[in-house]
Amino acid sequence: MDAKVIWKDRMSFEGTSDSGFKVPLGTIPRVGGDDNGFRPLELLAIGLAGCTAMDVISILRKKRQEVTSFKVEVHAEQSEEHPKVFTHLVIEYIIGGNDISRDAVERAIELSANKYCPAQAMLKQAAPMDLKITIFE
Repeated sequence: MDAKVIWKDRMSFEGTSDSGFKVPLGTIPRVGGDDNGFRPLELLAIGLAGCTAMDVISILRKKRQEVTSFKVEVHAEQSEEHPKVFTHLVIEYIIGGNDISRDAVERAIELSANKYCPAQAMLKQAAPMDLKITIFE
């Protein structure tokens, strides 16, 4: 995989990768930005959420779970001092559906965490990570 950012103006950049999609990057005015794009660490958290979400929904569909809504939230704590790395992560899986099996959800999350999601495999080496599951009808 190849990724790049191109400087646009002040503290504004545009990121692209092999897929060809573009994403704006920016920062807050206090540090010279125009507040016009994602912060780089936000994209890491979004990447983590997206990586595990795609695994889990794929597995649940194969297990014939009737999922009607699905959301993954990443709650990331950061250090106060630079480089302000992630110090603790909570991945929260919020699943709605009809007669959803908790065992199926737990197994799908386990497979994502331990076998399929490279973002999770990398980030759990850098910071402690907890998983939370909410299932509702």
